[in-house]
Amino acid sequence: MPRRQLHVTGAAETPLRAALRDLRARLDVPEAFPAEARAEAERAAAAPRLPDEDATGIPLFTVDPPSAVDLDQAMHLSRRPGGGFRVRYAIADVAAYVTPSGPLDSEAHRRVTTLYFPDGKVPLHPTALSEGAASLLPDQTCPAVLWTVDLDADGRTRSTDVRRALVRSRAKLDYASVQSAIDAGTAEEPVALLAEVGQLRERLEVERGGISLNVPEQEVTERTSPDGADGTYELAFRAPLPADGWNAQISLLTGMAAAELMIAAGAGILRTLPTAPDGAVGRLRHTAKALGIDWPHHVPYAHLVRSLDPREPHQAAFLQECTTLLRGAGYTAFSGGEVPKLTTHAAVAAPYAHCTAPLRRLVDRYAAELCLAACADVPPPEWVLAALPGLPREMADGTRRANSVERECVDIVEAALLKDRVGEIFDGVVVDVREHAPDVGTVQVAEPAVVARIEGGGTAGLPLGERFRVRLTQADPGRAPVLFAPA
Repeated sequence: MPRRQLHVTGAAETPLRAALRDLRARLDVPEAFPAEARAEAERAAAAPRLPDEDATGIPLFTVDPPSAVDLDQAMHLSRRPGGGFRVRYAIADVAAYVTPSGPLDSEAHRRVTTLYFPDGKVPLHPTALSEGAASLLPDQTCPAVLWTVDLDADGRTRSTDVRRALVRSRAKLDYASVQSAIDAGTAEEPVALLAEVGQLRERLEVERGGISLNVPEQEVTERTSPDGADGTYELAFRAPLPADGWNAQISLLTGMAAAELMIAAGAGILRTLPTAPDGAVGRLRHTAKALGIDWPHHVPYAHLVRSLDPREPHQAAFLQECTTLLRGAGYTAFSGGEVPKLTTHAAVAAPYAHCTAPLRRLVDRYAAELCLAACADVPPPEWVLAALPGLPREMADGTRRANSVERECVDIVEAALLKDRVGEIFDGVVVDVREHAPDVGTVQVAEPAVVARIEGGGTAGLPLGERFRVRLTQADPGRAPVLFAPA
């Protein structure tokens, strides 16, 4: 999933849209599925492998952006007799449609992950599955991997069960409507409990030292000029709602439960992240100072992050910079009872696995099979064990490509925002300077909220952490990324 979400609205034949099309071609993004993969997807959509258990009586619901149709997860929350909670979490069962080593499976291993562009996405699976038969759309009966996690009154996990079952979602909800209903006190109990359970899990996250980054979503909107010529662009931010965080906590809960199951069974694939080096945190302290964020030395990084408001532009910019501490995350596979030394994810502060987004991420299908086998106390399928050693490299390659797409999309969007303002002077703050090239660094511009490269300053170097005036020297979407120089 992207760390920085960008959405573009506007006509198809604009310089920004054209630059994004060129980017797809340059990165050799695999958009069209091979005919054999499409044919297999259509056959599987019509006749998936169905489980024996029927759980369609559970009134599940989904919480996603309003436009989303590739729905990986559906949930139902309830109170347990005697105290505590029961979380039912249904995950799309992609293995019910994809045959190991078949054309569809081979194409999924080539793509690895869904790629997100500001004007659309390039899916991991054909839309006949990802937005159709395998998606947990409302009033559609689907095969799913159904998690049942029982929590105590404090939100701590007490037991976990995973099995295949037929499910049927009752409602497709979005974050804003869920937040509104909870705030107004009109939400039905399964939805209202999302806030109660989510807040309990957030407290436990604080207790164990975990961190959830509320990075705002950026939306780029085109404004067409009155004469019909090429328009200009505006940047707006959508700060995450509390409901976004509560929903994420259910996914985190499941990923942590999956990791514990796989570790106990001695076979699995974990999402791991070592603790950030001191230098990385020190760099963020410079950035905080540059952006006017008070970070006393006695305040831990995790506490500072939780105090920030993503609706404030300078704090939103800092939260975006905090994603640099996620560098170094990877996938660690193991089998035969040989559990690796590093099993934890530093941001989660616990063992963790990706298992809740199989429509959009290859590894989640394998994690589901490993958890099903662990819960049933049987060996994992041979096709899973055969693929396991190569999955970390495949996921690393796919993640690098997704990061390249994200980085270049940001460059293109920011260039589109500023393409008509080359030569203008802006107020900025240098938030990073290269160690061995002090005249090259990164500047945060106040308005519009752009973070870009800056070059200049001579032998004295750029003034890290200081506010000063900068001149825009280039911005051409798809041709020249945004570049500033000291004014």
